[in-house]
Formats: sequence, structure tokens, C-alpha cells
Amino acid sequence: MWHETGHRAEVSCIVQSPTTKDVFAVGYVDGSIRLWNSQHNSSSVVFNGHKKAVTAMCFDPSGTRLASGSQDTEIILWDVVAETGLFRLRGHRDQITAMKFVKAKPVEGTSTSSSDAFDPSLLFLVTCSKDTFVKLWDMSTRHCVQSIVAHRSEVWTLDIDPTGDILLTGGGEGEVKAWKIDHDALCSGVEETAPGQLTKMLHLSAVLPIASKHRVAQIAYHPTSPFLAIQSHDKSVDVFRIRTEEEIRKKQARREKRAKEKKKTQKSTIGDDEEMDTGVKEKETEEKDIQLVDLYTPYLIVRASGKIRSFNFVEADLSGKGVQIFTALSTNAVEVYTIPNPSKTKDVPEATRMYTLDLPGHRTDIRSVSISYDEQLLATASNGLLKIWNMKSMMCIRDRHVVVGTKSGEILLLDIAAASLLESVKAHSSTVWSMDVRPDMGGLVSGSADKDVKFWDIEEKVNEEIMSDEVLAVKYSPNGRFLAVALLDATVKIFYQDTLKFFLSLYGHKLPVLSMDISSDSKLIITSSSDKNVKIWGMDFGDCHKSIFAHDDSVMQVAFIPRTHHFFSVSKDRWVKLWDADKFDLIQKFDGHHGEIWALTVGRSGTMAVTGSHDKSIRYWENTGEAMIPWEEKEIYRQKEEDAQLAEELNREDRPIGSGVEGADVSDPTEGRMEATAVQKYTAESLMASEKIVEAIELADKELESVRQYYAALEKIPEDQRNHVGLPPRNPTLTALDLTPEAYVLQTVEKVQSAALYDALLALPFSQVMRIFFYMDIWASKGTATTLTSNMLSYLLRIHSSQIVATRSLKPLLLSLRGHLRLALSRQKAQIGYNLAALKYLKRQEEDARTAEFHERGERQQWTEDEVRSMREKIQNGDVDFELWALMLSFQANAAPRLNKVGIDGDHQNSKEMKSATIITPIGV
Repeated sequence: MWHETGHRAEVSCIVQSPTTKDVFAVGYVDGSIRLWNSQHNSSSVVFNGHKKAVTAMCFDPSGTRLASGSQDTEIILWDVVAETGLFRLRGHRDQITAMKFVKAKPVEGTSTSSSDAFDPSLLFLVTCSKDTFVKLWDMSTRHCVQSIVAHRSEVWTLDIDPTGDILLTGGGEGEVKAWKIDHDALCSGVEETAPGQLTKMLHLSAVLPIASKHRVAQIAYHPTSPFLAIQSHDKSVDVFRIRTEEEIRKKQARREKRAKEKKKTQKSTIGDDEEMDTGVKEKETEEKDIQLVDLYTPYLIVRASGKIRSFNFVEADLSGKGVQIFTALSTNAVEVYTIPNPSKTKDVPEATRMYTLDLPGHRTDIRSVSISYDEQLLATASNGLLKIWNMKSMMCIRDRHVVVGTKSGEILLLDIAAASLLESVKAHSSTVWSMDVRPDMGGLVSGSADKDVKFWDIEEKVNEEIMSDEVLAVKYSPNGRFLAVALLDATVKIFYQDTLKFFLSLYGHKLPVLSMDISSDSKLIITSSSDKNVKIWGMDFGDCHKSIFAHDDSVMQVAFIPRTHHFFSVSKDRWVKLWDADKFDLIQKFDGHHGEIWALTVGRSGTMAVTGSHDKSIRYWENTGEAMIPWEEKEIYRQKEEDAQLAEELNREDRPIGSGVEGADVSDPTEGRMEATAVQKYTAESLMASEKIVEAIELADKELESVRQYYAALEKIPEDQRNHVGLPPRNPTLTALDLTPEAYVLQTVEKVQSAALYDALLALPFSQVMRIFFYMDIWASKGTATTLTSNMLSYLLRIHSSQIVATRSLKPLLLSLRGHLRLALSRQKAQIGYNLAALKYLKRQEEDARTAEFHERGERQQWTEDEVRSMREKIQNGDVDFELWALMLSFQANAAPRLNKVGIDGDHQNSKEMKSATIITPIGV
């Protein structure tokens, strides 16, 4: 499982790197992106730039850059190698739904090299959004070169065929449109073709016919096989086969041949002139151009067992048996289907389900949870499903009996061991909202929307009480004396359990009470309501001790911890909170659920709690026994809230940065926004990193100042007495780490992740920026961290340019930094050039050695099939140059038969001489 400690955000999208198959980019609803390695199960890089959930991502063909789109309507291009954001693109007006990179194909006749794949001038990005637009972005100029109103409603998906010539888009109205990509226009750029008209790179070609008219949720091409998959229905995926032009021509010829044969068998009275006209029409039909729609033919339909959330083709070699498609369902299950290859028989192809991965959990909201008396079993209930779990093994089991109240008013007694229904009682005429077991385990009470409270014994019903309104909750007191009943009129009535005589009435909530619980000593009762409040009452007089505004949404359930006055509360706001009912303080709060929390139960020992949520998950909370100081927890929460508020304020788009100017016009924050901007986002982590850098600079400044004062005082002392004056005591931190002040600052900066470094530098005050220039000059003079120093200097000069120009005192320091940095960079340049020359020399030597090996092998014997297969695998892995392999094949096909008879010693000798001459060729640096 991929999980980072402390990060609880929900995953919104995931994409795999095209070059490194073990690397996956995962987007989250908090706007962050993490790169995970499937081999190490670790996150190496974290990108923070989006303000809302990440909804679309894609890698470029080289796998070195990642594009991401979000609900905040912005697109960000990330450098995976440098671990930083390159730029932000703005132009869409609604959520980004899909994106793909397009590699422009150079015009025929122009010289190209293998490095063109990494040339940004030939790379474009296609994006679509819910604003009905499809946009084409030029990665070199960082601007949109074409905008298209692609559909009448939202554009939900797009994909590009493996050849890079066709773009398919799917809209909310159920249409799939095909667009022709003009690569000549991509290479030439935007030009004015006519007055007021610009070059168009995308041209509408056709509308693909699909059976369903529902929203097109996803389109995907198979990377190698001629298949196209389109999802326009909740539980099915339409698979199309992509035919070649040759297949279409053959099919047209067969159709025409059958038509001619049919005419010959029929008795016709057509004259010679009509026959001649028919022949002309047939000839015109043969010469008719093939349309794009003719290439895509419906093949089969993949029908899943549940609602499909997403799908993708599996790049697996099935030895010619077909291809596989992977589907993720909304029921927390995944399924793999096999699509057979086309056959010459007339049998209708069908997709077969090969694998199913189904976790033993719930498929709908978990509405109720309960722990057994001995804390060994846990019962969880959802819509039409009841599960019993072993608390130690966390596995579903079958044991004992369970009583369940249903929406139809029935009470069911289930034997879990036999998985059978023992008894069904029509207890109420409406929904059973609550049940509770008597403390002596001899019976239970049920409350319903039919205004009845009914008491049940193990054998029969013993009593009945009619209330004034619908019953929402019932609860026995632990001492067995009282019964509390919560009604729809927002009141709670307390009765004596034995006589059902009225005792107390609790009123004060503005909305109905949803849950309640009574403490173990039967002195306190707590109630939770839809009015977001939790009230603490005394059981003796029914007085309200305290009303707490506990959550930001309805408080669904509360429960006391046995033998204490501490209680848990859960709410629709996804938080679990622990309170002190005596001091009325919040002790601790927990997050983890991604949806509304409906159910809560606490174990009898008080060391565990279980919650059930709308996200279909069950979370188990355990008391670790560690000491906790409430005021420290409050301070941590307060600090987190302040950091979040500060980050939100700093992330305002209209906030000026770098220059320190205040009072910008914020009447319309979106007006006048640049199309391409820098990537920056303040987070709690970046602000904390900025604080650590400031603390390191201050510590280093104090250490350097104490040393300066020491030497200044030493000069005032006579020389004969200087040996008796000791050095000033070093800072304990520097002494423990055995670092100099400038090395300590460098270590602190290097510990900041590359993706968060620029945001941390952006949060530094200008006074600290001036000090960090001083330490960067020391690093450059020593030749340490030259690359880091260059990047930091470039960024700080760009951000604080106006203040740096106005500060004359920085000129000597910056001149010194420039000189030292130039010298360090020139050293690195010379070193890299020497290494590149050596690598080129080794490459030529290796190529010559392999060429000679091919010639020598061709003289001795021919290549076997196993050797040819092994060599092909090496070519695919990049271990062998394809040109050398082609040379070997041509040599074996043409020269090997002649070599077996007469031989060519001269050619072999020439190859050796060529190799020797290449080895002694000198190189320069």
C-alpha cells in the first residue's frame, strides 16, 4: 500500500511513466502530486502547485516532464528530473478533464536527430475542459496556439492515436469527434494565412457513431494493437477495431463482387445503356476515398459487474491470444477482461473476465457499527449487507447471533455461523431507527418512526409505549434504572425502566437529536443533534451543564468511553473528536475518513473505537497509552490553523510578491491574469522550511559575530597576553554536528525538498535574502553546491529585482558572488566536457568492437533462431544498436552463402585495420 505518514488526502487520479514503468504520478484532492516507485513503495518527489483537486495528468514521451490539470482551471508543467515546476498555464474557465502531449513530426526532407524527442519546440499539449473548449498549447512559447469549441456541452475526455495523427474527444452530449492533427502547421508555427485568419493545427474530420448517447466518460487507444475503447455507459465499455485501408479495400471488393453475382442470377430487363451506367457507378464506387469513419468498426462490448469508474488497456504479451483491459469499479473491485484478436470465422467475439480483485468490504455507506461485549467481534451494516469481523485478524467471519433493525420495520435475528435467518418479526410499521440491549443482556428496546418504543425479551415482546412523535434513538442507562428516548421534536424524554414512569424531559436542541449516550456511572447524558451541537446534561435534575459547538456539520453519533467522562463525537464534517465532559474541553481530534461519518462504537475496555463512513471504509482507532498534554495538542492545532490561514493569504493571486508593494486593486482577481506564470504555492511545509532557513541564518550570524568580536578584542590586547585568551564557546548545535556556520546553513537548505525550495525562498524576508547572499558567496568561493547556488541566485534575483537594484550596499557582495560563481561554473563545465569526450570515445570503441564481432561471426557460421530472438530482445532493451543489427542481417543474407564457399579474408582484414585506426584516433578536450 502506498501511504505517506500524515497525509490523508484522497487520490483523484494516477498515471504511469512511459519510460520508467515503476514510477507512477498520483494526484490528490488537496492539489498535491506525489511520484511513487512501485519497487520501493516510497514517494520520492512531492509537487505542490494546485489549489484544488488534481483531475488530469500526463507524462511527455521522454518521461522527464509531467503536465497536470486541476479543478482550479490551471495547467502546470513539472520538471520531474529537477523536481520543480516550470510554468503555469491559464486559459480554461472550468475544471480540466483530460490532456495529452503531441510530438510534432518534422517536415520530410529536413534533417532530424535523435535528440528531437526532447526538443521543446516540437512538443505541444492538448487539453480539454468542462468549459466546452479544447486548447492546443505550445510548450516552447508557453501560449495557447488554438482554441476550439469542440462540443455543445462539457468535454470529458480525449486521446491521441499511437501514430499521433488523430485526436478523439468525447462530450457530455454523447458524441465522439475525430480531429486531424496538421503536423506541418505544428512545425511551422502560427502564421497568418489570410487577413484576420491564423493557421489551424486541428481540423474536424468526422463524428464517430456510437450506440449510446450518454456522457462519454473515457476514450483510450491500445498502444500497440488496433483497438479503441470508449466508455459512454455506466457498466460497459465499447471496443472498436481499427482497420487498415487495405482491409477496407478488400471488403469493398467483396461487397461489389457479391452484388455483381446477385445481379447475374436475377432475371433482368435492363438495357445496354443502363448496364453501362451501372458499370460507371461501380467504378466510381471503387475509386471513392476511404473516410475516417470507415476505419473504426464496432467489435465487442465489455460488460462489467458494477459501475465502471475508469479503465485502461494492459500492456501484456498474451502470445497472440488478444489484449487485456483493466476496469476499476465503484464497488471497490477491479476486473480484468481479455479481448480476443479478430478471426476469419463468423463467430461473434466476446470479452471474457480473467481476473477479479474484490476486497472483503462494504459496497455502500456503512450506517451502523457495534463491538461485541468481549471486544472480539465487530458487526458492520450497510444497505442490504451485514458483515462480522474478527478484531484481531481483521477478517470477515461467521459466529454468534446478530439482531438487525430494517427500514421496513422488521427486526431480524441472524445466525452468523449458519449464515441463516432464525426469525423475522414485524416489529414496527415504519423504519426502525434505534435499538439498545439491556444491561443484563436479557432483552432489548427498539424505537421507530411509527412513534412506538417496544421492549423485547429473548422469548417474546413484554411491553409497549406510544410516544408523541417519531422515535430517533433509544438508550438504557448502565445501571439499568432509566431509559432515554430521543424524539423528532428535538426533545429527549427519560423514563424509569421498570415502570416506564416519566422522569425527565431534556429540551434545548434546535434540531432533532440524532444520538445520545449515558456515562458508566449513570450521572451524565450527552446528546448530539443536526444543529452541530453536543449538549452535556445531568441525570439527576436534567440540567444542561454545557452546550458545545462541536462540529461544522451535523453530529451523527456520540459515545462515552467506559469508566470515564470522556466521549467521542463523529460528524458529517469527516472529523472524529475526543472531549472531556467535566472540563468541557476538546482533548484530541482525528482525521482519516474521506466522506461523512455515519457510525461510531467504543469498546468495553475503552482502548478502542470503530467508525464507519460514506467512503465505505471502517477505521479502527486504538489508545496507544502515550502521555498526552491537552494544552500542547491545542497549541499544535492552533499553529496548524495559523499556518493554513497564512498560506491561504499568501496564495492570493492578486497579492504582489517580491517588491513589497501593498494595496493592489482586487475588484476582479481574474482580470488581466497572464496566460503563463511561475509555479508557486505556499504550504505549511514550505513555510516551516522557510522558518528553519531563517533560524539557521540567525544561528550562523551569531556564531560569526562572536568570532568577529573575539578577534576584534584580541587586537586590543598586547601580543604577549593573547595566548592566555581562550576561544569563545561554540554554539552547542554546531559543536554536536561538527559544522562551520556556513556549512550548517547549507545543510539546512539542502534538506528542503527541491519542489518546495523556491516556495521557501519566496517566503523569506528581504533582510534574510541579503544574508543568504553572503553565505552563497562563501559556498561559491569553496566550490561547494555550485548547482544549488546558481539556481537559488537566479530565482532570488528574478523575484527581488527591484529591491536589489535599490540597495546599493549589495553591489560589492553580488560582484564577489558573480566572480566566484563564474569560476566554479567554468570548472564544472571543463569537467563535464572532459567526461563527455571520454564517453564518446568509449562509445565509438564499443561500436567498432561489435561491428567486428558481427563480421567475424558471419564468416564462421550463420545465426540461429534463438540467437536472433535474443538479439531482438537486446535491441528492444537498448543494449544493441539497431543499425549494427541491420548491418548483420544484410551481411548474413547477402554475403554469408558466398563466405561459406570462398571466404573474404580481405574484408575481414580491412575491418580489423579500421578498428585499429579508430582506437588510435586522438581526442581533444
